[in-house]
Amino acid sequence: MTTLAHQYIERTTGQVRTERFIGDRSVRCLYSAAREHAPVIFKALTSRFANDFVATLQFDLPLLTRWSRLRSLLERAGLRTDEMVNPPGSMTSLRELFERQIRFWECRPMPEDPNCVVAPSDSRMLCGSQAGKTSLSIKHKLFGLGELLGPGSKWNSNFGSGDWAVFRLTPEKYHYNHFPVAGRIADFYEIQGAFNSCNPIAVIKNPTASAQNGRSVTVIDTDVPGGARIGLVAMIEVVALMVGEVRQCYSAQYYLDPRPIEPGMQVLRGAVKSLFRPGSSTVILLFEPARVEFDSDLLANLNRRDASSRYSAGFGEPLVETEVNVRASIASPWSPMTARWLS
Repeated sequence: MTTLAHQYIERTTGQVRTERFIGDRSVRCLYSAAREHAPVIFKALTSRFANDFVATLQFDLPLLTRWSRLRSLLERAGLRTDEMVNPPGSMTSLRELFERQIRFWECRPMPEDPNCVVAPSDSRMLCGSQAGKTSLSIKHKLFGLGELLGPGSKWNSNFGSGDWAVFRLTPEKYHYNHFPVAGRIADFYEIQGAFNSCNPIAVIKNPTASAQNGRSVTVIDTDVPGGARIGLVAMIEVVALMVGEVRQCYSAQYYLDPRPIEPGMQVLRGAVKSLFRPGSSTVILLFEPARVEFDSDLLANLNRRDASSRYSAGFGEPLVETEVNVRASIASPWSPMTARWLS
């Protein structure tokens, strides 16, 4: 399984794409030999000290690469320089490139439907829906709900049997997160933890990684004036290897006037919420039961058998990611007709 190619579905075309992982061999080694036979070393390598040290070497040293070569690297990585607020030629380190801002109001437009839930990030997405019980059984293999929200969290009962979505960012992605729904902040807290990789190999080898990693938990009440009217939504931002911080920077308009997240705040769907600094990382959305239904193409793609997915091989059932754009539709409010059919 560890040598299996990992493929996903490109949403805009429906085509199967193969992912090229950075440091794949190192991750396989870390999550097999080191984790199983040298747990002390494994713990040290996924600690904050090791994470910060490697991130400094990787992202903070002066960028000495000539612009012509950097442009070639960006093109190979598929980065659109025309989307960026600041041109890459003005950047002095890879951190600045990683933390780049884009003109999302132009290049990541939101759907016209004001009620739909939108993707919180440019990422590869898995989901589990009560509509046909699609992949609900996978939830406890990807993350333990009680541990994910924190020991004894008062929100566990709200999301125990609800729907979920996991968004896996890769290192070249735009790393700002945006609010998937409009509403009022009911709760916000941070949980300290480790820095496990979000590579599918690491997730399969260590299914509780998301609940072990450091993370920020935001609970949004959408049943308020101006809200999405789909109940409570939990948004969990999980750090990973070389992601030492989730910086909360809510901006109602573009990137202007960034503010920390606080209970009682009214937030807008599609607005900037936070920034991963830096590396690859994960966002998890939790929904209350019978409040949303995921877009049909996302559910269909989960069961595609023409794509070779490490998740499918590791969990023993089809589970294929779809690449989604931030602020694109992913779900709609659950209709009463659908609810009656499932009851």
